This record gives sequence, structure tokens and C-alpha cells, in this order.
Amino acid sequence: MNATALPATTRVAIVGAGPTGLALAVTLAGAGVDFVLLDRLSEGANTSRAGVVHARTLEVLDELGASAALIERGLVIDRFRVRDGSRQLAAMDFSALPTPFPYALMVPQYETEAVLLARLRELGGDVHRPYEVAGAEQDDDGVTLTMATGETLRAEYAVGADGMHSVVREAAGIGFRGGAYAQSFVLADVTMDWAPGRDEVSLQFDAAGLVVIAPLPKDRYRVVATVDDAPSEPDTAYVQRILDERAPGRAKVTGTVWSSRFRVHHRVADSYRNGRLLLAGDAAHVHSPAGGQGMNTGIQDAFALGRAIAEDRLDDYEARRRPVAERVVAFTDRMTRIATTRSRVLRTARNLALPVVSRIPAFRTRLATELAELNYR
Repeated sequence: MNATALPATTRVAIVGAGPTGLALAVTLAGAGVDFVLLDRLSEGANTSRAGVVHARTLEVLDELGASAALIERGLVIDRFRVRDGSRQLAAMDFSALPTPFPYALMVPQYETEAVLLARLRELGGDVHRPYEVAGAEQDDDGVTLTMATGETLRAEYAVGADGMHSVVREAAGIGFRGGAYAQSFVLADVTMDWAPGRDEVSLQFDAAGLVVIAPLPKDRYRVVATVDDAPSEPDTAYVQRILDERAPGRAKVTGTVWSSRFRVHHRVADSYRNGRLLLAGDAAHVHSPAGGQGMNTGIQDAFALGRAIAEDRLDDYEARRRPVAERVVAFTDRMTRIATTRSRVLRTARNLALPVVSRIPAFRTRLATELAELNYR
């Protein structure tokens, strides 16, 4: 497939070459289904963004022939701890989960995209760049995508894997109900000395907001924190202040590799399909980064949709995947609200209850299974 010349027709047009679009393309390529994968960027975004791949997603990537290469690039972590200051409230272990991948794989998103792209090229596919889709019109026989440059592509189906502000979703007239959190989120990949070490993911509670600290490859850590109003590019001093406030005496930040801020929404598309227009990933659902579920749910959407197209059972796709998104949005929303409550009464109740319930094996297993998304097979 020529990565620059746009063909006139295809069976499936995929808009957006992030992890969701790439996973769908790999699934279709492996099944021998003709597709064109479009992206508006001249090259993939070389930024960290999503930092964890969960067990169910690794199972999917294994079926796509991409898990081994990704595991080589990542860091295997099977422990999750919840603290308030230095006091441990809960501990969870992924190592007993019923999966070939009983852990969370910590790996920057650009590595996940690189592995999926390499696998796509092994199967004879590639990304057509840069092609910005400006509109999509469907009729009884197919969909016509019009590029910002005026070129067109005719497809039997078009899939919006083009994020929260999806052009395909808008063209399909599909609603995107939900809301936004009042606080903003800071993401930063840093080098630092961190007292709990590199063998666990830590969730820190504090009256000022939550902070998640997770190890990444190359001796880095991912820091995710809620703040009232984050700067556009949080620097080392800013991240240090957050950690001094919420995990006093436990972190010394020595450098910032990458940082960003964003506002988080919690929304689910009213439908995943309108005729020949379909949605997957962030075009279909967005939610809090608590638990690192977003990219994982999108890759699983892509695999389910690709199989549904290949096996001519498209009607099954929404029935299988939209309830998953609703559950993920609800789960991450509960986690976020519990972690970020500023009510002294609710914080006290939370900190009393968590150590009690986390001693119950069934509770720990249920929470680990939910985070690993193994309920969604």
C-alpha cells in the first residue's frame, strides 16, 4: 500500500491512526479485508500520553501478533497501592489474575503505536498521511469522505477513530452525552527519586486532589494529578510542588521529559453506528484517566469491530462494546470522585473503609479484574 497516494475506493475507511485506528487496521489486514487508514498528521505524535496497557488488551494484541514486541519495550508491574500521605490504605496484586498477562505493562503510547504500525507494515498495510477528513456523506451504497484538500475516497463503511472531536461522529449526527470535570489534569513524565520505588503503581489521596505515580521504562515515572488550574506546560518545579503537597518527603524530581495538561470529560456516544458510519475509541467514549482505561478500551473496540466486519456481523458490535464503555465511564468516574472529594467527612469515611474492604480477597480480585478489563472478553 502506497502511504501517500489515495486510492479511489476501499471497503473500510478508517479515520485516525492512533492506537484504535492502528489496531483496527491490523485486525482487518490480518483478516484480508481491504481498508484505507487515514491520518491528518504528517507523522505519528511522538508523545507519551497513555502509559499503561492492561491484561485484556495484551490478550488482544497477542491475537494480533503484537504483544511480544510491546512487552519487550515496557515495564511489567503487578502491584497497585493506595495511600493517604505515607499511610497505606489498600494494596492490590495482579499476579493471580486468570490471564497469560497477570500484570499492567507500563509503556508510553508512542511505543504502543510504533509496535502496531510495525505489525501493520508486516501485514502489507500502512498509514496514508497527511489526509485530513473534512466531511463524510453516506448513501445506500457507501460513504464518500472528502479531504480538506478536496480529494475524495469512496468506501463501503467509514470508521471514526478520530478522537473526542470526531468528524465522523458529527457527520453521523450521533450525540455525545456526558459532562466535564471541574478540575484539570496534569500529566508529566519525570526522572525522580521516589520512596516507594519502581515496583508498584501508587495512587495518592490528598485534600488538594489525587496523584498517580507509575514507573515507566528508562528510569522515568509518570505523574498524573488533578489540579484546579494547571499551567499549559507543567515544569519540574511545578511537579515537585504537587508531590511535596500530596506525598511529602517521598519524592525528589530531577527532571521533566514531557508534560501536558488537559480537561477531562466523561461521555459516551448515543450510538456506535449510524448506517455505514461507525465509531471506536475516544470518538465513542471519553472518561477520567483514573485506572488508565481509555486507550485500552479503544484497542479492544477496534479488535471487536474488525472481527465484526470480517465476519459480517456488524450488528453485534454496538451490543458488545457500548455497555463496556458505559461501565468503564461509570467505574472511572466513581474512582475519580472518591479520590478527589474535598469533604472532610467523606475523606475520613473513605480512609476508614478502604483498609477494611481491601483485606477481603473477593474485593481485591474484583477490583483487579475490573482494572485489567478481563470482564470484557
